[in-house]
Amino acid sequence: MWVKFMEVPDGYAAVIWKELFNTEALSVRVVPPLELGSMRDAREIWVPDGKTHVAREVLNKI
Repeated sequence: MWVKFMEVPDGYAAVIWKELFNTEALSVRVVPPLELGSMRDAREIWVPDGKTHVAREVLNKI
């Protein structure tokens, strides 16, 4: 099961967050997917339910 972790203003920010979380071995889903719509549309970052604490730790590192 996936949970909404954060909302980002556009697809460009979503790409950056996705790459950051992936380097920390955390899988993420971008909703709507980056391939759909304009890169200027807002996106949501979703993480697995049991990994929200890992995502928070990544944010604390920044």
